[in-house]
Formats: sequence, C-alpha cells, structure tokens
Amino acid sequence: MNIAIDARSVTWAKGSGIGTYTSNIINEIQKISVDYNYLLFWCDKDYKNISNNRIKNMILSKKHTNFFDKIYIPNSLKNNNIDLYHIPQNGIGLNESIDCKKIVTVHDLIPYVLPETVGPGYLKNFLESMPKIIELCDGILTVSEYSKRDILKFFPAFPEEKIYVTPLAANEKYKLLNKNKCKKRIQNLYKFDTDYILYIGGFSSRKNVKMIIDSLKESLSSLKSEVKLLIAGSLKDEGLNLKKYCSDINMDDNVLFIGYADEDLLPILYNGCTAFIYPSLYEGFGLPPLEAMHCGAPVITSNTTSIPEVVSDCGLLIDPTSQSQLSESIVKLLNDIELQQQYQLLGLMRSKHFSWHNTALNTIKVYTEVLNSPKDPE
Repeated sequence: MNIAIDARSVTWAKGSGIGTYTSNIINEIQKISVDYNYLLFWCDKDYKNISNNRIKNMILSKKHTNFFDKIYIPNSLKNNNIDLYHIPQNGIGLNESIDCKKIVTVHDLIPYVLPETVGPGYLKNFLESMPKIIELCDGILTVSEYSKRDILKFFPAFPEEKIYVTPLAANEKYKLLNKNKCKKRIQNLYKFDTDYILYIGGFSSRKNVKMIIDSLKESLSSLKSEVKLLIAGSLKDEGLNLKKYCSDINMDDNVLFIGYADEDLLPILYNGCTAFIYPSLYEGFGLPPLEAMHCGAPVITSNTTSIPEVVSDCGLLIDPTSQSQLSESIVKLLNDIELQQQYQLLGLMRSKHFSWHNTALNTIKVYTEVLNSPKDPE
C-alpha cells in the first residue's frame, strides 16, 4: 500500500505542537517495519533527516500553496498510486479533487470553543475550512479523548468509530538531568540567585499567564524563601502587555521575562525549576506539562479539558479560574520539599506512559484500519 503525508507543517509550524507532532510521526514511522511505501510532501530542507528506501520525498515551494493544494498534490497522489493521504495540520489544504482515502489530524477545535483567543485571519480560515474537511475525510486522528468529544460536539454527524485518539509525547531531549547544575546555569544566564518557578507555553489569553503573576503576588508573603517566576516566550503583543502589567503592580523584581528560549535550553529550564506552572483554560493535549514531568519538574496545572488525561494525579490539579487555588498550591508545593520530591517521582513515572514510537505505531494501525474499510459512497 502507498501512503502520502503532508510534511509541510514541519516547516510551517516549527516549534509548535503541530510541527512537533508531524516531525516526530514521520521520524518514527520510518523506523517501523511495515509493508507500506510513503510519499512525503516537504517545503524545506527538513527532508534531509529522512533516509529510507520505502520513502520518497517531494519538495514543494513555500509559496503558491493554493496551486499545490488544488492541482499539484492531487495529481501527484494519482500519479504515484497513493491509497491514503494524511494531512496532520488540522486537515488544512485538503482538496475535494483528491480521490484516494483521506485522514486528517485535528489537534483541537479552539477556534470553535474560544474564538476570541485566536487571530481573525486564522479564525476565518479555520471556521470556513473545517466543515468541508470533516465531510471529505475517511478518518480523523486526534490527540486526546477530550478533543474527540469536542469533534463529536461540533460535528455530531461524523461517525464516532472513525475518530481515533493517538496521544502525543515529549521528545527524547526532555529527560532528567542534574537539578543543581541546571538551576545554576539558569541563574548565571539570567543573573539571579534564588529558586525559580517556570512557565513555558505562549501568551494567548487562554494560557492564563496573568493569573500566574497574580497568584505569585498573592503567595509571596506566605513563602518560606524568595522565588522568581521565569516566563519564556517571544516578547510581542500579549507578552509585552504582561511585562508592562508586572511593572504596574510592582512585580518586576519577582518576574523575569526571558524571551524566546532556544529548544536546547528548554530541558535545562525544566530541570532547574522548583515547579512548573500551567493553568491553561483549554488544551487539545498540553505538551508542556508532559515535557516538565519528563524532566522531573513538579507540575501545577489545570483540572480541565485534556490536561488530566496527560497529568492524571501526578501533579497538583487546580481550577484554572480560581486564583486562590493556584496561590494555595504554589505555597503548598514550594514550602514542602518532600511534596516536591513526591510529585517529581510521580511525574517521572507518569511520563513513561507516552512515547512517539507508540504514537506512530497507533497511527499506522489507523492507516491499516481505514485502508481496509469500505469507502463511503459519494
């Protein structure tokens, strides 16, 4: 059987959940011995990491996406006798002229659930495209049971048995390192000398970063020792607004906005922190808490959406709308070294339940099931 995968999101969405997912699925699929041949569509040099005699790489331009989506890719699928086409980036680019079987990965439906948290251009494109994508595809991969329920909520006509949950995983670089050495490196890099708590994950309003700042301010008088909050992420728009907010409430000395953190620095940030804080209001999966647990960081995170599927009872789960709950959890965890050690161990054990190899294996099982199922009548 011949399978094609749209790999362009490895470039388009590099550093994001979608880009990470697509890159890891492709990397793991090539290691799995199964009698499938693959055609991969790329738009940059990332294909050079792929070397397998069952894989054919096709390089497309970064420009003229309409031409490639509507004409070039459908013709290439036909000319290469493709049996199944997988689009990992929420199905964006799926065209009705494609006549082989089609699978899309829908990571979340945030534009439907929290439209105010996404940009107007993306919102318009997503809301216009998604109904047609759902109609055209023969199967949907998604990353959590919660996202599956959202898909069924907004698209109840789609058969539940054709929605397959394949959870994400953390990359191999996220692992346990020497905590004191990591903490010292971060202290030297950003010029401070206290313990620190950490947030990584972007500045969309649904990420709820302002509440971390407010909760820390509320907690300061109850903490046994001084602590900094390190916030990683490119400082623009909402990030700059939050930095100004810290100045307005006199939290400059307690909060460090460290800007964009290189991917190689992220495991060191996670390993060195006393706690990782992630009170997101909505996640399709929630990779940062899993990455933190892989690095032995005790996690305080939300008890809503998909996050409990990832963290289970191996972190402190709070209501992300309750500042008092977050403040109390910060005090509880930071003032109790034994509790930190307990959640470090629980998180490390929990993180072992997730691997990209298993995600890829389950993805191939879905390919096989969809390929063997009768095609729906037009």
